[in-house]
Amino acid sequence: MKNVAIIGSSGAIGNSISKILSRDVETVYNFSRSGVKEDTKKEKNIFIDIEKEESIIDSLKYIPEETKFDLIFVATGFLHNNDDIFPEKSIKDLSEEKLKKVFHINTIGPALIGKHFIPYLAKTNKSVFAFLSAKVGSISDNKIGGWYSYRSSKTALNQIIKNFSIEIKRSNQNAIFVGLQPGTVKSNLSKPFQKNVSSNNMFSPDYSAEKLLKVINNLSSDDSGKFLSWSGEEIQP
Repeated sequence: MKNVAIIGSSGAIGNSISKILSRDVETVYNFSRSGVKEDTKKEKNIFIDIEKEESIIDSLKYIPEETKFDLIFVATGFLHNNDDIFPEKSIKDLSEEKLKKVFHINTIGPALIGKHFIPYLAKTNKSVFAFLSAKVGSISDNKIGGWYSYRSSKTALNQIIKNFSIEIKRSNQNAIFVGLQPGTVKSNLSKPFQKNVSSNNMFSPDYSAEKLLKVINNLSSDDSGKFLSWSGEEIQP
């Protein structure tokens, strides 16, 4: 790979993906709304707020016009905050504002990233547009309920990824679109729930990133539109 873009590079997984790829690729473009660092020879750091379409559009001004990406990795996601948003245990916990917030970050933002970044995918060689998703977004795998907003926002994201894969196949046959499940990763997103996960099933960000990049490297055009786990196994809708 020559050029890659990481959306959400300040998060646990995004940061690890960026760090690993910066060893081998020519240029890594890091997009984040927090912790934007100074540029280096190999890393370009650009502010982006995926909750604002104008910010997404503005961030593209810092990419040289001729640049094409071999990989665009969307590592953003939202499950809870330290204030009033937490996975719902009951219908009674649903609220309009909380649903809007979760969907804005997990579904609308990535959809708009796709809208504006897809033209920057390489066309002359294999290129990958990968989005972090979640296994709880699988309807067929849902056996216990709850987590209404997070589950449904990731389900919707998986549908958007599938739509991208169908439409863009007509104009860029080398592009592959996938949703990726990173496993349970030691991060701020999973912090409130880590006590319920055995140490064997708790991944470090670097370990998860290595596994996800292995999956990406092994992708073929037949995988476009799929939702895959960190192990490469397909997760059913």
